[in-house]
Amino acid sequence: MKRFKVFFNIEKEEQWLNEQLQKGYRCTKVSGLGIYTFEKTDKRYVMRLDYQDYLSRQKFKEYKGIYQDFGWNYIKGAWLSGIRYWQKEDDNQNEIFSDRQSKGNYYKRLMGYSFWLGMLCLFFSYSIYKDSGLYLTEGLWSMKGSLFWKALLFETPFVLLRSLPVLMAVFFGSSFYRAYRKYSMLKES
Repeated sequence: MKRFKVFFNIEKEEQWLNEQLQKGYRCTKVSGLGIYTFEKTDKRYVMRLDYQDYLSRQKFKEYKGIYQDFGWNYIKGAWLSGIRYWQKEDDNQNEIFSDRQSKGNYYKRLMGYSFWLGMLCLFFSYSIYKDSGLYLTEGLWSMKGSLFWKALLFETPFVLLRSLPVLMAVFFGSSFYRAYRKYSMLKES
């Protein structure tokens, strides 16, 4: 079974994948385009996601080895993605972060991920809008009556598409804030 789903929140993605496991479908592959491949299973599995910055081939091998020593199986994800997918049979030891420090480091990595993607979206937005603005129809604001409304309605879907990078920057900013709050709560308690 294949399912298409796009996530911008790693925790919601993990929750959704575990819901699929509860329904009896084990994830076997994740593509970079949001296509998840599942197979039917009778066993109970659990899935955890981790975000890692770039790892060299040797570091990645060590990283995988540590998880595999504890029974986790690596699910192949997108090559460039920093999100790593881990799955194993449910044995009541289902957390990949064994202590507060490793959980805190995870949230710090998520903050960096959100920050840089948000900055990239802001830069892209600036480069798009700096000279032209959102509405590109020549003389739109000087048009009168029904001609104005027709031109405005025609142009608005394109404006929404052009404003997508700004919306993504806002989303990544809120993602950064959520990770920061969780990181701060770990440090305080």
